[in-house]
Amino acid sequence: MICPVCKEPMIVLELDQVEIDFCAECKGIWLDSGELELLLESKNEREELLASFKKDSLNKEKRYPCPICGKRMSKVLVGEQHKVLIDKCRKDHGLWFDKGELKSIIQNASKNKENKVINHLKQMFDDKLIYNKNGGDK
Repeated sequence: MICPVCKEPMIVLELDQVEIDFCAECKGIWLDSGELELLLESKNEREELLASFKKDSLNKEKRYPCPICGKRMSKVLVGEQHKVLIDKCRKDHGLWFDKGELKSIIQNASKNKENKVINHLKQMFDDKLIYNKNGGDK
């Protein structure tokens, strides 16, 4: 898959038995439709998070193409108290998260602050663990 932001090839990583597409260049994450819900621990958390999605058609931020269908994605505010702006495919192929957005959403949605997915995200995407293409630390 090609990153919708920087046009670099993305790598597939497994996060709590969910395959995610990760761009090592811009550190963005693509989740296919339904995968975000799999990262939350309870049905209540999933329902509350999905109910918080609000389309933000007035936002002027650049709209990226969906890496599946190529159509421009919608901007969506996610969360009740701590809103995060993400990109959502209009044909429901999936969600795009810029660097740090997925971690913020999971932290805000999780009732359990020791959520194993949050800990995995911290381990996987800590800047010290990400290497650039030349093999050095970023």
